Amino acid sequence: MTETTEESELHNGHQPQAEPEPEPESKAESQPESKTEPGPENKPEEALKVEPVVTRADPNTKEEDKESSIQSNDAAKPSSTDQNARPQLRKDEGNRTFTMRELLTEFKSDEEEAGSPYSRESTQRQSNQNSAAMELVSSVTGADEEGQSRQRVLVYAAKRYAAALEKNPEDYDALYNWALVLQESADNVSPDSTSPSKDDLLEEACKKYNDATRLCPTLHDAFYNWAIAISDRAKMRGRTKEAEELWEQATKNYEKAVQLNWNSPQALNNWGLALQELSAIVSAREKQKIVKTAISKFRAAIRLQFDFHRAIYNLGTVLYALAEDSVQTGTTNPKEMSSNELYSQSAIYIAAAHALKPNYSVYSSALKLVHSMLPLPHLKDGYLTAPPVGNTFPPHSDWKRTEFFLNQEALQQVIKVEQKQVSRSLSGRIVDAGNTDKKAIRVYIPDIISVSASADLTLPPGAGLCINTTSGQVFLVADSWESLDRWLDALRLVYTIYARRKTDVLAGIIAT
Repeated sequence: MTETTEESELHNGHQPQAEPEPEPESKAESQPESKTEPGPENKPEEALKVEPVVTRADPNTKEEDKESSIQSNDAAKPSSTDQNARPQLRKDEGNRTFTMRELLTEFKSDEEEAGSPYSRESTQRQSNQNSAAMELVSSVTGADEEGQSRQRVLVYAAKRYAAALEKNPEDYDALYNWALVLQESADNVSPDSTSPSKDDLLEEACKKYNDATRLCPTLHDAFYNWAIAISDRAKMRGRTKEAEELWEQATKNYEKAVQLNWNSPQALNNWGLALQELSAIVSAREKQKIVKTAISKFRAAIRLQFDFHRAIYNLGTVLYALAEDSVQTGTTNPKEMSSNELYSQSAIYIAAAHALKPNYSVYSSALKLVHSMLPLPHLKDGYLTAPPVGNTFPPHSDWKRTEFFLNQEALQQVIKVEQKQVSRSLSGRIVDAGNTDKKAIRVYIPDIISVSASADLTLPPGAGLCINTTSGQVFLVADSWESLDRWLDALRLVYTIYARRKTDVLAGIIAT
C-alpha cells in the first residue's frame, strides 16, 4: 500500500490464513504473508492487508490525508491484488509529516566563540565520530533526481550539526537532528546499494539517538524516532534472534516515548505494531500475552483519537490474527472469546476503519474478507442487562439480560413479541426489529453526548455502562469488563462515523 514518502511499514509478523495487517502511525506499511482463512461459515478467499505507518517526526503530529510508504520486499501496493496462494492483511502504521528540527533554520551560529570548555580528547573523539557519520551521509547518492536533490540538503545539514558538536559535544539537539538526517538518508539509499547500506545509516542514527537521550533523558521525540529506526533494522532481519532483540528494544523505546508524552496516539499505535511483530518471533507460550498487550496499545491510541483509522484497522487485524491462531490450534478457553466472536469483533473495527476512510484500498480489500463475519444487518449485537423502560434505578430483580443490536442509527433493545422474525440474532435465529416492544430501550446515535464505564453502586453486579444523551442518562450492565470495552468501542466508533458525516458509508456496509 502506497502513501506519502514519509512513511515506512512495520510487517505483521503473523502469517495467519487470511489475516489483516495492522497500521502503525509513523513510518511505513508492510504486509504479512497471507494464508487461507479458516474462519466462520463463509471463508473469504483473500487476506486482509495490514498497513503499518511509522513516520519520523513529533509523534503528536496529526496524520495527513496523503500517505506513502516504503514497503518491504514482501509488501504489496494497496491497489494491487496479492498473488500469493494465501490471502493476507496489511498493517497500517499511519501517516506522519516528516519534520526535522532546525534542518535548515535555527542552526548554531558559526560566529560562536572559538573557545570550548571541553577537553581536547573529548573534542577529538567527537571529531572522529563526526567523520564516520559524514562519510556515510556523503556517500548516499539517491535513487533518482529528487532523491539526489534531497540528499544534498541532508549533507549540508549534517555538516552544520557536525560543526555544532565539535564546539559542544553535549549539544543534544544537534545529536537528535543529525540522527534524523542519518535516518532520512537511509530512506534515500538505492535498494541495491551495499555501500553505504541502509542498515549502516540506521545503526549510526541509533547511536546518535542514544547519545542525545543520554544527555537529555526527557527527549521523547528522540525515543520515538529511535524506535522507528530500530524497527526498520529489525525488519531487515526476518524472524531471527537478532530481530527479536531489536523488536524488544523498539518496544522499550516506544514505551519510554509514551511515558514522557502520554498524549501520542501515533506512538501507542506503533508500539502495538512492534509488539505484534515481536509476537510472531517469540515462543507460543509468550505470544498470547504479547498480543494482548498489543491490543491494549491499539485501544489506548483509539481512545486518544476516536477517528484514528489506522489504529482502528490495526486492532481489527490483531483480533483477526487471534481468531486464526484459535482455529489453527483448536484450543478454546471458556474465559476467552471464541474464534467466531474474534472474527466478528475484528470485522467491526475493519468496517469502522473503512467507513472513516472509504477510498483507502487496503481497508476496502480487508472489508471484503471479513464482511460476512458481521452480524448483518447490524454492526454489533450482544447481551446487556437493562432496567425496565422509564425506571432508571429499579430493584436489581427487575433488571433483565436482553439482546441489543447496534447499527448506524441507534442502540436498540430487542424484546421479541412474535415468532416471525427478520434479522439474525446471536443464536443464529432471526429477529424482527420491527416487531419489538414499543417500550424497548432505544438510544439514537445523534443524541449521544458521551459513553463511559460506570461504577454506580446502585447498578446490579457487573460492568456498568453509562450512556449520557440529550434526554438524560441510560444505564446498562455488560456481562464482563472485556465485553464492556467492546460495547464502548463500538458506540464511540459509530458516533465518530456519524460526527465525520460518514453514516451513509456505514449504512451501505451493513445493509447487505
